[in-house]
This record gives sequence, structure tokens and C-alpha cells, in this order.
Amino acid sequence: MKLNSLLTALLAISTSLSYAQNSTIANQLVAHKPLKAKAFVALGTWRGVAKVREGLEIPFNFEINEKSGQQKLYFRNAEESFEGGIVKQTADSLFVKLDQFDNEFAFAINGDQLTGTLRKQDKTGKPFIIVAAHENYRFKTNKPASADYSGSYDVIFTSPNGKQEKTVGLFKQTGNKLTGTFLRVTGDSRYLEGVVEGNEFQLSSFIGSSPAYYKGTFQSDGTLKGEVLSARGSQPFTGNKNKDAALPDPYQLTYLKKGYKTLDFSFPDINGKKLSLKDEKYNNKVVVLTITGSWCPNCVDEATFIAPWYKKNKNRGVEIIALHYERSTEPEYAKKVMTRFRDRFGITYDQVLAGTADKQAVSESLPALDSFLSFPTTIIIDKQGNVAQIHTGFNGPATGKFYDEFVKEFNTEIDSLLKK
Repeated sequence: MKLNSLLTALLAISTSLSYAQNSTIANQLVAHKPLKAKAFVALGTWRGVAKVREGLEIPFNFEINEKSGQQKLYFRNAEESFEGGIVKQTADSLFVKLDQFDNEFAFAINGDQLTGTLRKQDKTGKPFIIVAAHENYRFKTNKPASADYSGSYDVIFTSPNGKQEKTVGLFKQTGNKLTGTFLRVTGDSRYLEGVVEGNEFQLSSFIGSSPAYYKGTFQSDGTLKGEVLSARGSQPFTGNKNKDAALPDPYQLTYLKKGYKTLDFSFPDINGKKLSLKDEKYNNKVVVLTITGSWCPNCVDEATFIAPWYKKNKNRGVEIIALHYERSTEPEYAKKVMTRFRDRFGITYDQVLAGTADKQAVSESLPALDSFLSFPTTIIIDKQGNVAQIHTGFNGPATGKFYDEFVKEFNTEIDSLLKK
């Protein structure tokens, strides 16, 4: 007998039955539902879409893996797998604390999909709407690329006030797949991933802070044009292919004011103890100062390099002090984010709280510095306590040869100073 016919018959019979009997029949029908809801599975590959503002949706990819009974989320951008945080699941919700940037995902489980927000952990600010599904692509393509547009480009970004910024665009293409980054004086765009369709390209990146989206066109004459879009707005750019594309010398952009040879400061560490270059611990040693912040993606790349480097080299007579400029100098908050930063990267060198995350705050707290431009900035002090070198920005691993050049130059300078 068909289910509909059976239900009709039972309803007809129920008109002559008591309320209690009706309840019994209803409960039995519910208990024998023909279909059972599919269990939600968090593990696997996901495609998310961040609705960062009206008319702008930015796709990104992540995966959830399980190790030692604990589930973790990892953001995927090009060849990078960036740890986001621990996944906590309830019957109808899924939460991920993105501690690196003091953010969190808060999702409702909707069948086999996730719907929710990216928000600050303290619930301040305006959240982004996020939807996600078990899919393994970022951008769809319907036609092949017109050509291989791999290579380096001189690229100019123009701000709303007309100010132009020279950058270097680095692209690698395989079929429709496109990866790359934009190298700026202040740092790079980290790992971008996307596609080329015909001569049109799309790239995006997201590691838990604020997603970014680049789109544009490559021309047959070796030029390109496009725009970068984010929650903050949009910015157009143009470029020309150039195998020798490069930026100004990063060692000549930030320097000491006339009459100064070193930096003088006294800042508290995580436990409130004041540290200074004049402390006995740093006497007759090469000291590396990194002007950093836990909120800064390029500072993340620098810490990824310099934390293990210090462990290998500290016995050679080298010390490192990380000068943190955080979103708040409130002691409890600062200790929280700096401790997270230390634990994530296995930092064993000194960290101090120097001020708020603002370039002007750096200039005021380190008055000997002239033309501070970028988080991070790396300063090397010789054994006599004098500034030997200042490097503006950080060329992360996404920049390829530029990263390799920085590592080589850094080691060469340290080796030279240790011999003096």
C-alpha cells in the first residue's frame, strides 16, 4: 500500500479515536519516518565565500583535519596550508577560534553546509557573513587561458587620492590555474590563488584576518590592468611585464636621524619586566630588533623564519628582541596576543610591548628612527651597540627569489658582525 494511501486511511480512522489514541498514532508515524537525515561531517575540503560588503563576495578554501582526536581548520592558498584553529562542534553549530588575528568563525550547521560569520572574538566590529560547502575549487572556469602569463611585472597601484605605489607582481600559471603575489615596499600580498579564463584573471587570499580579491586582464602586449577589492574598498592597478622588475633598496628606506648611532628604549615584556638594549644580557652581542605585531600577516612570515633561526644561532652571540605594537596596550589583552604569538611560532627570544599598532606610535616610541614605513621592520645592532642595518618590510616565502635573497643577505650581515 502506498504511503499516501496509508496516511489517508489512518487519518480517517483517527477521527473516531480518543486524543490519547491520536497522539499514539502520531508518535508512531514520526518514529517510522521513511528518510533519515544525513549526519554532518566536518572533516574534508571546503569552499567558503565571504560576503565582505554589498556586491563583493570573496571565495576561499580551507580543510578540516583530525589528529590525535582533535579537529583543526587549515586555510589553503596556493602551496600554503595555514593553521587557523581548533574546531569545536555542537549538535547544530561549529566554532573555530582564529587566535592569530583574534577572530573566530561562528557557523550554524545547515544540512551539509555551514552558514555564519567571521567576527572578532570580543564581538566588536562588523562581522562578515560566511557560507561554506564541501567543494574543492575556488573559481570556476569555462574556457582555457589565452596564453601563459607567468612572469614578473612592474605594477603601479593608485590610491583614491591619486597617490601611486610601485610594486612587483609575480605570477605563475599552469593551465587555468594562477598563483602569485604582489611585492610592496611594506611587504607582500602573501599567497594568492586563482584562475585565468581567456585573458581575464581572478585571485584571492584568506588566512583568517580580512580576505582580499584581485581581478583584471592580461594583454597580448605584456601589460595588465585590474583592481584589488576588500572590505576597505577598491584600488586600481596597471602593469608591464619585466623580467627585472624590482623595488627600491629596502636597506635605504628607513634610517636613523642625524646624530644618532643606536636606539634607546625601555619596554615591558609579557610579565611587565622592563627590557633595554643597555641590559647586561645584550652586552657585546649582535642584537636583532624586529618591529612587529601579532595582527600583521607579513610579521607572521617573519616570525616563521626568525624563530627557528634564533634557536640555531643563539649560542653564537646573537640575541633578538621583538618590539610588539598591538591593537591595544591594555595589559591583559597584550599578554594574551603576545603569548599566542610566542606559542604558535615557538619563540624563545625576548618580546616587549612597545605601543599601539600605528606607525606614528613607532616614531614616537623610537624617536631616533626616521621614515618608519612598515610592519615588520628589521634592525640589526652590532656588538658595540650601534645600528648596522635596517631592512624595511619583509619578503615572505611567497615571493620566491626575493625571499631567498633576504635570507642570504641576513645571514651574511650577521656572520660579518659576529667576526668583528
